Formats: sequence, structure tokens, C-alpha cells
Amino acid sequence: MSGLLDGKRAIVTGAGSGVGRASARRFAEEGAHVAVADIQGDAAKETAQKIESAGGTAVPITCDVSKEDDVVEMIANAVEAFGGLDIIFNNVGIPTPRLGALLEDHTVEEFDRLVAVNLRGVFLGCKHAVLQFKKQDTGGVILNTGSVAGLVGWGGTPYGATKGGVHQITRGIAIECAPFGIRANAICPAAMPFTNFMAAGGLEVDDDALKGIAEHVGSGHPLGQPITAEDCAEAAVYLVSDRAANVTGVLLPVDGGYVAR
Repeated sequence: MSGLLDGKRAIVTGAGSGVGRASARRFAEEGAHVAVADIQGDAAKETAQKIESAGGTAVPITCDVSKEDDVVEMIANAVEAFGGLDIIFNNVGIPTPRLGALLEDHTVEEFDRLVAVNLRGVFLGCKHAVLQFKKQDTGGVILNTGSVAGLVGWGGTPYGATKGGVHQITRGIAIECAPFGIRANAICPAAMPFTNFMAAGGLEVDDDALKGIAEHVGSGHPLGQPITAEDCAEAAVYLVSDRAANVTGVLLPVDGGYVAR
């Protein structure tokens, strides 16, 4: 039985953990050759090794998506490894640095860092993927990670603003690039307790505490469950596959019904 992504050549950023790792593994399970990119080179290698051990094809790439030279090199390395590019999943994102911080609590340095990673990183990934797709003249697929925080007033206002920018880049590219057979969509997750955000914040919790966090987070969603990396990966597989061949410019909430209320 063939996979949904047989023979597709993909890049997944932030693939060393969380949504990126889950998506890279699912892409590979569906037959894609995956360039596993992460600012943490060892984490990228670990994901690539897991994919290879499961019979898939992957190459690790160390990349800081906020730096244009790194993004250019990332795409060049993927093209060299696989002979071209069909899919890019611009997944990297960082959270509000201090949970619960109000707009006026944020420093300019914190704001600039959020913009550099969450917004400029997506801009650079989209820009250079589009250049590669047009060079190949074969079309292509862009998927970005947005957030429900960019769809509603969620809190963490600077973070939400960067995700709102990701949404606008996604829709703008969908229109600009439609004549070239290039599709662009975004997934918009709601609250996710099981991401690298907790590790990034220096939080270490035991299993009981983690269960309690999951229950608390899930209680904010109509379906009553927290959003997992695997939930996002399944949505990602669909949107980058040919099953979504006529789907572009979509901001898909993966949110247990949160924004439908």
C-alpha cells in the first residue's frame, strides 16, 4: 500500500522535538524523504536516526531559521540530498518568554526575539522555498505553524501578533503563488502541554503533574482534550498531501473546537 507522500521531498523545521519531530516522522511513514532541521543539531540527528531506524529516509540539518544564510543553506542541502524540494513545513516557533506576561511587561528584546523566530523565520522559509519551487517549475507546498493565539485574543499579545503575521503571510502567498501551482496553508494549534515549550521554560514535571496539566489545558477546549504533537502531525500530513490538492490559503484550527465557540 503506497503512502500519501511517496517520493515527496520535504523539509520540516523545528523537527528536533514536539510538533516538528512528530510531523517529520509521520511524513517519513507516508513515504517522504525528510530533511530534519533544528537549531539543536543533536536533536535533529536524533529525529533523523529514529526515522532511519523505522525504515524511512532522513537527513539532519542544523539551522537557525531567523538567519537568512542558514535558511538558504538548509534548502540547498535538502535539494542536494534529495534532488529537489516538494514540501516545506515552517514549524519553528518560540513561546512568550514569561507565562502570563502582559503587553507592557514585555521588553523590546523579548519582542524582537519573538518576531525574529516566529515571523521572520516563516518569511525566510517561505521566500526561499518559493524561489526553489519556481526554479524547478513543478509547483510545491508550503505549510506553516500558526496558532489560535493569532485568531483570537488569547493572551501573550506579542506572541499572538507574530502568529497573526504568520497567518497573513500564509494567505498572501496562497494568492500570489497559485498561478505557479504552489499551495500554502497553516495549522493553528490550541493549548499544547506536551511540547518543547515546557522544556524551553525550564519546567520539569513528574507524570502526575503532567497529567494534571493536560487535564487543565484540555478543560479549555470543547472536546475536553489537550492538543498533542500527533494531532498536529496528522493535520500536517493531510495539508501537504495531494488529497489537499485544491486546498490553499486555509488556516486550520487544531483546537478541540476552541475558536468555534
